[in-house]
Amino acid sequence: MNRKNFLQTTLASAFALSGFDSFSFSFRSSYNNKLPKLSLEQITLESAPFSLGALPYTPESLEPNIDKLTMEIHHGRHHKAYVDNLNKAVAGTPLEKVSLWDLLKDASKQPAAVRNNAGGHWNHTFFWNVMSPKGGGSPKGALLEDINKTYGSLDKFKEDFAKAGTTRFGSGWAWLIVQDKKLVITSTPNQDNPLMDVAEKKGTPVLALDVWEHAYYLKYQNKRADYISAFWNVVNWDAVSKNYENALK
Repeated sequence: MNRKNFLQTTLASAFALSGFDSFSFSFRSSYNNKLPKLSLEQITLESAPFSLGALPYTPESLEPNIDKLTMEIHHGRHHKAYVDNLNKAVAGTPLEKVSLWDLLKDASKQPAAVRNNAGGHWNHTFFWNVMSPKGGGSPKGALLEDINKTYGSLDKFKEDFAKAGTTRFGSGWAWLIVQDKKLVITSTPNQDNPLMDVAEKKGTPVLALDVWEHAYYLKYQNKRADYISAFWNVVNWDAVSKNYENALK
């Protein structure tokens, strides 16, 4: 997939991370920086120094499904660390001038620190945007038709997607992607994603779920299945549908 096609698919549906001017974080720290409003497209095409974008909603707004403290730590510490460490990893090297997209698609050629942190930055930005305080329910239109055609029903799709998340050993991600114009469920280890040349199944991400323990452990402890079940209550199906429609172009 080249840069043009990528922008016409995944990034055509990117929406600005707006409506939340500052992100206050006060858990044994004084994190209270004013964060920029960046779209997924901007983040994907930017080169160093990479930036942490603001959440598209307040950290408490996904409760009770995902708690405020988890969101604060997840975004304000974990995502921020990926951005900071990515900047450190490319500093003083030719990779300073390479876009995040190029780092991802050529992941096999990158040092581990670059591969892991570039993936962490992109994955989290994508993840924030497929959730919403007004999420839940079910998809509509072409996406729902394709889910029913491919998996038999929405419930069966959720079951298969949940299995991808629960059976991912250790840390990683569950994904719904478009591969050769077909819906495919897959998972990746660590901070890999289906855009990378190292992915077992490559394609355009439509939906993502972070199954690292830091995404759910404060509320759900070791009950990953319960966290995945609650995730359906915050899925932004409008955003997922836009991702799907653009992936087919």
